[in-house]
Amino acid sequence: MTWALALDLLGTFFFAISGSLLAAHRGYDIVGSLLLGSLTGLGGGVIRDLIIGTPPVAFDKPIHLIAPVAAAILVFFFAHRSERYSRPLLIFDAGGLALFCTTGTIKALESGMNPVAAVLLGVTTGVGGGLLRDVVANRDPQLFTSDDLYAVPAFLGAIIVATIWLTPLANVFSALIGAVVVFVFRVLSLRFRWHIPHAHGRAGASGHDLRLD
Repeated sequence: MTWALALDLLGTFFFAISGSLLAAHRGYDIVGSLLLGSLTGLGGGVIRDLIIGTPPVAFDKPIHLIAPVAAAILVFFFAHRSERYSRPLLIFDAGGLALFCTTGTIKALESGMNPVAAVLLGVTTGVGGGLLRDVVANRDPQLFTSDDLYAVPAFLGAIIVATIWLTPLANVFSALIGAVVVFVFRVLSLRFRWHIPHAHGRAGASGHDLRLD
């Protein structure tokens, strides 16, 4: 197992946990939890690989299916012990976002993409799974929530990774640095309710209110 595969599996697991938690909150059964978790955990990577033009690793390497299955089982047995689903969902979603936007950027660079395209694909990889999760679960996507920062941390992490990649310092730690920055930025933005300026100069109404208070 390479470090890239390990980080990919970890990101898949984190995103799958967030999908399974949302399924539990919606009252889905174990099958629905597994499907929503799989869509969340594998969706971003499938989009990434299809854009690059390679067979999606989710189908090429069945080991990727272990993470969604483990996430669904874990949530099935332990989700009822949490009084609120929003906090763990957001934490695991932040972890998946952090890992996927960085590994997606690195895979794009390794495939020969220029840094700008690699950053865009890294962000797409990071936000893709969460976007699919929210759409399928009929929830306003976090990506479009006006009072939340979702794509901004992913852009920052992808830019950091792409910048380090252009230097002799490029190694596994560049991905970890980018992932840590994204995770911390995302969690802090939720805790302190950071947001970017609104188009009309005032906060718009959001479809849900998920905060780390």
